[in-house]
Amino acid sequence: MGRPTMEDVAARAGVSRALVSLVMRGSPKVSEQRRSAVLRAAEELGYSPHLMARSLASATSTVLGAMVSDLNNAFFAEVVDGFDAAVTELGFDLIINTGGRSPTRERRAVDNLLSFRPAGIALLGPVVPASTIAKAAEQSPLVLVSRASRLSTVDTINDDGEVGSGLAVDHLVELGHHHIAHLDGGGGSQASLRRKGYVAAMQRHGLEPLVVASEYTDTAGARAVRGLIAEGGPMPTAIVAANDYNAVGAISALEDAGLRVPQDVSVVGYDNTSLAALRHVSLTTVDQPRHEMGRLAAQALIDRVRGARTEALHRLLHPSLVVRATTASRRNST
Repeated sequence: MGRPTMEDVAARAGVSRALVSLVMRGSPKVSEQRRSAVLRAAEELGYSPHLMARSLASATSTVLGAMVSDLNNAFFAEVVDGFDAAVTELGFDLIINTGGRSPTRERRAVDNLLSFRPAGIALLGPVVPASTIAKAAEQSPLVLVSRASRLSTVDTINDDGEVGSGLAVDHLVELGHHHIAHLDGGGGSQASLRRKGYVAAMQRHGLEPLVVASEYTDTAGARAVRGLIAEGGPMPTAIVAANDYNAVGAISALEDAGLRVPQDVSVVGYDNTSLAALRHVSLTTVDQPRHEMGRLAAQALIDRVRGARTEALHRLLHPSLVVRATTASRRNST
């Protein structure tokens, strides 16, 4: 016997195919008695709806897409967790793919999502050009997380990266640090805002900024620290890293060089991912409300899908600092 169809479910339940379709879309227009009959028949037959076929057959898709820039970064996993929870509660289905932090791969990932004719798409930390985002927004409602946009057709959910980096610098200055370096996120999403916030905070305190080229990875963090050490000059007494993974790489390179964290060099990350909270990491970091960002992105997208709003929504959330074990007073350094 082949794969069960919607017609098979309708015949088993003694209802029309149209009613089965309503049940599978989660429509509130079906009585509980008929809904139970259809779901029971579907379970008996082992039927599960094909999301793409459902989208193509319906003028109103219940499929949402999400493109994650970097599956290796727990920040995005935690945003997706909030996004998925809200999507499920609101009666939609979710398709996820990744772009691997590559503009070319991300463009292909977005095109693949669009081929499903989704009700809407969320792009999480995309690095594709603005022109790609604009083109996608012409075909589907779009929300960006951790990426700004001025397009009237695109919603955005971000934290205030300038404020976040400023919080990190202020914390380190309060601990007595004056030689503070920033390992920046290169071309990564929001990296320029975090760099800008760092520079502004250093200047506000009358200190000389030191921006070191890096990326949002542990490998890049370690490489940046090794570069600082190889220069042979005075080592910074504190580092504001691009994100948590960058910070962990920096800590690894510092320890490999015989420098203690935080006794010799204090380190602050960004994102407050689950990695930062691990007991043996215990990273001081800037917190983004990741789960909440995912939920807000889902709600923004679905509001636009349902016609509840047509103007662009731009939510800017305020970060906070979580102090753990990787920062200490410069007075206690040796």
